[in-house]
This record gives sequence, C-alpha cells and structure tokens, in this order.
Amino acid sequence: MPTINALSEIAALMGDPARAAMLSLLMDGRAHTASDLALSAGVTAQTASGHLSRMVEASLLNARAQGRNRFYRLASTEVAHAIESLMALAGTRAVPASKSAAWRRDPDLRFCRTCYDHLAGQIGIAVTDSLTQHGHLEPKGPRDWTLTGTGELFCQRLGVDLAGARRSSTRHFARQCLDWSERRPHIAGALGSAIADTFFKKGWAERLRRGRTVRITDSGRRALTSQFGTTI
Repeated sequence: MPTINALSEIAALMGDPARAAMLSLLMDGRAHTASDLALSAGVTAQTASGHLSRMVEASLLNARAQGRNRFYRLASTEVAHAIESLMALAGTRAVPASKSAAWRRDPDLRFCRTCYDHLAGQIGIAVTDSLTQHGHLEPKGPRDWTLTGTGELFCQRLGVDLAGARRSSTRHFARQCLDWSERRPHIAGALGSAIADTFFKKGWAERLRRGRTVRITDSGRRALTSQFGTTI
C-alpha cells in the first residue's frame, strides 16, 4: 500500500501542466525526444529536461540514449492506465470545463486513437462491445476481462497473436481500461495490444505521423462489419 506522501508526490508530478502535456503526448505509445516533449509542453529545453528527470526518477518514464538524442516513453502500461483514468475523470467536470476537453475539440481523436498500445475511442469501445455481446469476452472482477473459449477461436481466426500476448510476464493479459471519451472500459493489456497490432498489420487501421489519432481504412470499416458486426 503506497504511503500518503508517495501518492501525493506522484499526483503532484502528473498534475503539473507541462508534465501533463508531455505525458499526454507519450500516450501514443511511441518514444519521443526531449525536444518533442518540450515543444508539446510549451517550455524550454532546459525546463523540459528538469521535468523529464523527475518523472524518470519517479518511474513514470523510461529514458534511452540513441546517438545525440535521448528518447522517453511511458514506463509501463499501469502509468498509461492511470493517465487514461485521470482523463476520464477530467471529462466529468462542470460543463464549461468539459466543453474545452480534447475529445470535444477533435472528433477524430474521439473516434479512434491509441491508448498507449491498444485501441481506444469509439472504435475501441465498438470492438469491446462486439466481443462481449458475442460471448467472446467477459468481465473478470472490476479490472480485468476473461477471454472465453469462443473468444479464443474468434481471435485465432482473426489472426490475433494470442501466444505472444500470453508470453508477456510483465503485464496483465486482458485489462479493463476506462476510456476517457466514452466513459466505459475498453480492452487493454497484452490482448488489447495484440488486437491493435492485428488492425495495423492487416491494414485496417493506420497510425498518423504525429499524435494518438488512428485512421480506420476502407478495408477496416468492412472488417468491422464482417468480423465484428458493427458499423461506425
């Protein structure tokens, strides 16, 4: 059980506007340079360096040197889940605040985006709803999902790398992650990542060069109808 001081320190780190902007950018699941993160936060490189060092020390971020650059990414999926949950809570505030929320300003971000390494937004929820409605996925307590026998067969037929997802010893297999724009849980964990990989490998979805927004291709829309029985 974390101490009150430890909880307060992490909350303070994540609550600073500049650091919150950096964490939000890193929710695309990619590694970013200190320069990119400074630009996203609107601060100088020196200020960004101080913020990043503190977040590395607190195990919110991992850093890796490559050539002259130092790349940063979220330290774990647990950090990503915490950020997504905070975004969901932020969206429940009073009307003036919610009107300025990112998903109201950017309908593409609300439609489909990456939440670290899995799909979120309306598409992430549509996939989750399809799997639960067809009995492929069932809630397992308040934080996880169970993939049923029919779900195993469905994922195998779809080409999802279940064996690879189960080999991960450092993360949950199927996690419930509260979607900040839809206010309901989508599939995260190793299974959520494997499903997203399937979408990208089959050309059903494309990452945009910058940011978290994901574009669903024409073949992806057809697959959502034929494979998941949903039209969006």
